[in-house]
Amino acid sequence: MFLTADLLLNYQRCSRRAFLDTFGDAQQKDPPNDYLAKLIQDSTTHRRQVLESQTHHRPKYPHGDWLSGAQETLQLMQEGVECISQGVLTTDAQGVTLVSIPDLLIKQPGYSAFGDWLYVPTEVKLSKRPKQEYQIIAAYHVMVLAAVQQEWCETAWLQLRGRGLFEVDLWEAVPRMQEIVDGALAALRHAQEPEVFISRSRCSLCHWYSHCYAIAKSDRHLSLLPGVTQSRYAQLQALNLTTVEALAQTSPTQLEPLPGFGRETAHKLVRQARSTLYNVAMLGESLAYSSGHASFYIQPLPTVPIELYFDIEAEPGLNLVYLHGILAVDRIKQTETYHPLLAESPNQEARVWQQFLDLVWAYPDAPIFHFCPYETQTVERLGKLYETPDELIRPLLARFIDLHDRVTQAVTLPVESYALKHIARWLGFDWRDSSANGAQSIYWYAQWLETRDRKYLDSILTYNEDDCRATYVVKEWLATFLETASTTVQIIANEGAA
Repeated sequence: MFLTADLLLNYQRCSRRAFLDTFGDAQQKDPPNDYLAKLIQDSTTHRRQVLESQTHHRPKYPHGDWLSGAQETLQLMQEGVECISQGVLTTDAQGVTLVSIPDLLIKQPGYSAFGDWLYVPTEVKLSKRPKQEYQIIAAYHVMVLAAVQQEWCETAWLQLRGRGLFEVDLWEAVPRMQEIVDGALAALRHAQEPEVFISRSRCSLCHWYSHCYAIAKSDRHLSLLPGVTQSRYAQLQALNLTTVEALAQTSPTQLEPLPGFGRETAHKLVRQARSTLYNVAMLGESLAYSSGHASFYIQPLPTVPIELYFDIEAEPGLNLVYLHGILAVDRIKQTETYHPLLAESPNQEARVWQQFLDLVWAYPDAPIFHFCPYETQTVERLGKLYETPDELIRPLLARFIDLHDRVTQAVTLPVESYALKHIARWLGFDWRDSSANGAQSIYWYAQWLETRDRKYLDSILTYNEDDCRATYVVKEWLATFLETASTTVQIIANEGAA
């Protein structure tokens, strides 16, 4: 049995993924994800570019035959070559073979089993940040390398995109790495399948996502409830609160003292469980009416003759905004007009930025609805980047209304996530391409730049227009819901006063 650096990286992210990668049925994996394939290709290209900038030796061995690779690498190390790329290092621990394949092994002065030199590992990463999980992998390379050269090196490096070399603090990373390795080895030896836990920030690109999600959905697992993190779930398990029904029937005061909860979180989670259990929308905890609050006020959403719905598509890797999508709703003329302001090449970003400004200022009184703060942040950034006069940006930002913020503050919904797709789909809205998402849009744009096939642009525009229309649907529903709730609350308040 083998523990590789890749498996250890996956174990850090999700112990269940590491288990399934080792023992799972490969036929249950999801088909290859386009965006993930793009990230892998980008990472491979970046690594190749870094390696090509240095003179190095690479061991030759049959693909996947790590033991042969380790023998070839050992010979290069014994010869004292200056730099080894993709060398294979192995050692045994607790009945498992540890496999390390650092991107570079660089010869340095010192003492080892080979003579008056030793090797130091460098890991090449596409990331601009020295993520903790990458530092753990660098420390893992150091540990396996120490077993091979019979000496611990004092440094390890991450080669980061756009940042260059980052020195890993081994005094901090090695002890943490050893704890993680011990946990991974125990999981491999016992072969006990970890419980499902859906965390979309980590699970969305995993090839086991559909398999795990189906289990969680069938079990109505609490991880599908917004606000239930892994640490909070552990606290709920300790109280035997492991079902939506049990949580819905719990008094929030029972949860308030728990670590990571407090009053606000406790009330939100119980309210979320009740909303999910009964499949109903409820006023949020902060807005829920109670007797003794006669001055209660629900902030309405504006409904005016012309409204704008705004959604951006961007490529973080290029630091590029390639599409400003705007849906203009004219209630007087009863028209809905979608405006796709598209940069067909990266050098057109400034032009479409100006087009955006021209369009939104053509409707100076129209509120601009969007979902999440990214649009506001991007407008601020582009305003500074292109030195747009402040008198154009400040009043513009004052017109922005973040519907995600309004939804999460005002209502509790029976959804698995307060992302636009989950809310709009609960309201009955469907995207024309059900598989489309922001990551897929980035992939399509990369394909357009490479192939100039307009079908990729068409897919982006369809997806973005649907995002704008979904934002419109959410706004209309929320405005109606809050208006009805406000009227109901006022009636109750008047009856109480009488």
